[in-house]
Amino acid sequence: MSKRKYGLALSLVLAAGTLLGACGTDKDTEKDNSSSTGGNESDFSLAMVTDVGGVDDKSFNQSAWEGIQQFGKDNGLSEGDGGYAYLQSKGEADYTSNLNALTRRNFDLVFGVGFLMEEAINTIAEQQPDTNYAIIDGEVDQPNVASVMFKEQEGAFLAGVAAALMTKTDKIGFVGGMEIPVIERFEAGFVAGVAAVNPDIKVDVKYTGAFDKAELGKAEAGRMYSSGIDIIFHAAGGTGNGVFAEAKERKQADKDANVWVIGVDSDQYDEGQVGDDNITLTSMLKRVDVAVQDIAGLAMEGKFPGGETKVYGIEDDGVGLADSRGAIPQDVLDQIEEFKQKIANGEIEVPEFAE
Repeated sequence: MSKRKYGLALSLVLAAGTLLGACGTDKDTEKDNSSSTGGNESDFSLAMVTDVGGVDDKSFNQSAWEGIQQFGKDNGLSEGDGGYAYLQSKGEADYTSNLNALTRRNFDLVFGVGFLMEEAINTIAEQQPDTNYAIIDGEVDQPNVASVMFKEQEGAFLAGVAAALMTKTDKIGFVGGMEIPVIERFEAGFVAGVAAVNPDIKVDVKYTGAFDKAELGKAEAGRMYSSGIDIIFHAAGGTGNGVFAEAKERKQADKDANVWVIGVDSDQYDEGQVGDDNITLTSMLKRVDVAVQDIAGLAMEGKFPGGETKVYGIEDDGVGLADSRGAIPQDVLDQIEEFKQKIANGEIEVPEFAE
């Protein structure tokens, strides 16, 4: 589907969601993990709406929720109304109704997790000027909306360096979710990182078109591994769970199988455990949890950055690589660190878009 047609379809879906949300009835399918509130030490409250990947996607949404939970614990908040909570979106039509529901429940700050929520947050923020909102991975020009962006390309560049230095076949893969700007930044940085080490390595790039279809990630990983690719970097949310599943099955069938996965957003080491082995080479960390806590802290202090865009990159530890737990030898880690410092001091400017 073209981006223009996709945008039109999304607009129609969101418009329908607005009408449903205005009716004042929460959807039966909304997952609300709120419990009764206790005696909070703060009057501040915050909540989030997940995208379709779900709060337990072991990736992007989960990182955001962990940030909210940690903020709540650090500030004496209880889970539920008046403290912190989330609503889970099973489809794009849920975005607007979920944002409306949390607004009606009087949360002071509501996060929308994901680029696809831009239009929904823009609409709700205009209708509800007394509530503060934050959009992760998107930009909304409203005085009561803080936009949070990341330099994904910088962290992905380091993942590309790691893959190029560790591959034994000189064949590397990238599995993306939907072909949207944020995932394109992952691709661009990863491909550039590989090329910085060995420009002769060509990265096999495939978008599955979804963030919640593990079966699509598994099928694509199967094709790639069968073609000789030994390292796959996924930026596909829940779809990426299928990449792990395929690699683990191959490792279980053949202990000597040379298959690796580079995780995304959170440290996905545990996802790669296969008996005494682990197929997670490393993970590209996108510190959504840190950003959520930062924005929430500013809001609670009365310094909410409404109308502003905050961007987190390598220089402020917004992106990076997870501990490889010995999968990557020290001499390779030293080379990765050299590239990291060059990015931080401006010697290397990582492209945002693939050529």
